[in-house]
Amino acid sequence: MKVEQIYTNCLAQGSYYIESNGEAAVVDPLRDVSKYIELANKNNAKIKYVFETHLHADFISGHLTLAKITDATIVYGPEADINFSCTIAEDNQIFNIGDITLTVLHTPGHTLESSCFLLKNEIGKEYCLFSGDTLFLGDVGRPDLAQKQMGLTTQELAGILYDSVNNKIKPLSEDILIYPGHGAGSQCGKNMMKETVDTLGNQKNINYVFSDALLKDDFIKQLTDDLPEPPAYFLSSVRLNKDGYQDISLILEKSNKPLSVEEFDAISKEKEVVIIDTRHQDDFAKTHIPNSIFIGLDGAFAPWAGEVISDIKQPILLVVDKNREKEAIIRLSRVGFDNVIGYLDGEVSIWKDANKEVANVATITAKDFEERQKLNKLNIFDVRRNTEYLSEHIIDANSTPLNNIKNHFDKFNLNIDNYIHCAGGYRSMVANSILKSKGIHNLIDIQGGFSSIKKTNIATIEYSTF
Repeated sequence: MKVEQIYTNCLAQGSYYIESNGEAAVVDPLRDVSKYIELANKNNAKIKYVFETHLHADFISGHLTLAKITDATIVYGPEADINFSCTIAEDNQIFNIGDITLTVLHTPGHTLESSCFLLKNEIGKEYCLFSGDTLFLGDVGRPDLAQKQMGLTTQELAGILYDSVNNKIKPLSEDILIYPGHGAGSQCGKNMMKETVDTLGNQKNINYVFSDALLKDDFIKQLTDDLPEPPAYFLSSVRLNKDGYQDISLILEKSNKPLSVEEFDAISKEKEVVIIDTRHQDDFAKTHIPNSIFIGLDGAFAPWAGEVISDIKQPILLVVDKNREKEAIIRLSRVGFDNVIGYLDGEVSIWKDANKEVANVATITAKDFEERQKLNKLNIFDVRRNTEYLSEHIIDANSTPLNNIKNHFDKFNLNIDNYIHCAGGYRSMVANSILKSKGIHNLIDIQGGFSSIKKTNIATIEYSTF
């Protein structure tokens, strides 16, 4: 028996390859399915099933492509509303893979069709649970993302989720492994752990949902209080996962195209075209094409693209480091952005050499920021998430979270400098690029973000002092 976790840091997403005696299955595959096929070919195994724990909102699954290539059967849990051929399993239905089995445990609450898959080994012993977005390590899935709620409120779904976890998962063997659908950084939960595998026994000790003292009403309140708005692209992702999409090979064929400066410039002037600069934030700060949006590949690239680009159908031009063009296109496609037109063929320096206009972002070290703050009251903007801000922030800093910064444009003063920071420098540069594209240019980025600010003597305030 073989169980391999394929974890994608950008999406904080776990997919799984299972193999036994020449047969294989995949749980929640990414859209680019080559890894799973390689694993099967390596051991001359046949991929028999593709198991989907639910209709995903935060990424495009590879279920359709993998089934098409391997002739595998796609399996969803009960109540799934799908517009293509697949198996809608019954609760407790058993699927054989070589000498092992997967049992469907219908665990609604995150969505109505949400299900976990219990793997039993060759001797019938419970080995692991693929818990999808029902149970995370340290948390459970959000109850507000279901697209077919049948009139149920978020609170009612939270109550259903409480019952699912306690009635279906809690009674399982404590030594089984929990393989979740996501880890820390995903928008499908609120307080996930960084670890990507744990035992059920340990989760019973540390995950609040299993606490015997936690009443159902208290769980509902804790789970539903302060839920952030889901990213706009989630609706589109659900639709693509439900209705279908183009194979990644076709996306690469039409998108992986180098463009000359003149071609790039002409296309960039067309209506609705957005330029995404995927280089490091320091390179973007030094020189970039005006009105381009920074979303660096060396970060949570795909989710932030989904957060800040308003429409997945929007035409996209890429500025990308050499030999990373294909990576950028694939990672955008994982969240449904299939409309990349091409990329600038060469470094940004060729843009400048062609006498095209360039722009920059002013930056300052945390130490210099400290010195300036001693002399004057500064306009400070914290673009971290609200939970981070509440944990600790600079006194008098404005909370303007990046994920809804469009609602805070009017807070930025056009007559004095605006100092912007996040936790480490990535998100603040995204914010700077968005603000500049809206005509706000008197911006100063604090290098290293809050982690660097904490090393100075700048006064901060913690949540506990409120």
